[in-house]
Amino acid sequence: MRTPTFFLICLIVAALVFGAAIAIGNDYVFFAGYVVLQYVVLSTAWNILGGYCGYVNFGTAAFFALGAYSSVAIYKLVTENDFFRMPMPVLILIGGAVAGIVGFGMGYLTLRLRGAFFAIATLALAVVLQTLVVNWDFVGGSRGAYILRPESVPIIGAYIKYLFLIMLLLAVIALTTARLIEHSRLGYGFATIRDDELAAEASGVPTLKLKLIATTISGALMGMAGAPFPYYIGYLQPDSTFGLDYAVNSIAMPLIGGTTSWVGPLIGAILLGSLQQIATVTISSAVNLLVVGVILVAFVILAPNGIVGLVRHYWQHKPDDIVGRRKVETDAQGTVP
Repeated sequence: MRTPTFFLICLIVAALVFGAAIAIGNDYVFFAGYVVLQYVVLSTAWNILGGYCGYVNFGTAAFFALGAYSSVAIYKLVTENDFFRMPMPVLILIGGAVAGIVGFGMGYLTLRLRGAFFAIATLALAVVLQTLVVNWDFVGGSRGAYILRPESVPIIGAYIKYLFLIMLLLAVIALTTARLIEHSRLGYGFATIRDDELAAEASGVPTLKLKLIATTISGALMGMAGAPFPYYIGYLQPDSTFGLDYAVNSIAMPLIGGTTSWVGPLIGAILLGSLQQIATVTISSAVNLLVVGVILVAFVILAPNGIVGLVRHYWQHKPDDIVGRRKVETDAQGTVP
């Protein structure tokens, strides 16, 4: 399937999802759906570096926060100087650009590290950025910052519906980008790095260049996911963006869904995100990470390659095929003189 066709199908599915959410007639669907879609974007972005290239990134919260605080900084600048208020798509592009630039810089400084050393370096990036934000009074510092969002948007209605639609389109863009990379020469280059980086370098693959591209794209998508967040939550503080939830979920969702395909993060995000929203409503939001931990441990033991890997394994070893092969082999052996 060609990329334009895939993108068109995703848009049709997105339109159906948005129409179904409107038909339900409950605003909570948009609030909960926004979080699930946000995790779809974050897990897909993480998988570009962590799944395709095999470099585990614990700095998801840092890139997400860069996008969020870019929106806060622009909001403060606009309100204090009576400038023209920028539309959300422009804020998303700015947040993605900022996070992408930082991702490129982080990659240039840390991608010579491998394994656990690279993972620790990305975690250190999150700690450093959180310290800077806490001490930056212009964006609220440790006190946080309030964002006054419009009550409604023409044609669409309530502002949460607009944010839901924006995140839905971002999810379509992220999935299309991931699938395009997966089926391109760039994706094949990422796969060589994941399988054996030393052999790839010896074969002439420009591994550093490819890794820089991966960190830039991954960071940009994470920043784009974070840009609308201040308008969703209304009050942004460092703990709400640098929380452990983003780092854990963005890793767990691709691992549960499967890291070798663009479908894996989508399945994992919908599964885990929906379960967390149900747990938040029925029990408490405090059990969200417990739910993630239990499911992750179960999948590591029972299905190390995730749901996608489990389905592929079953498809390749279907009982009917096995029986059929045995029958053919038996018949063939009987005809040999």
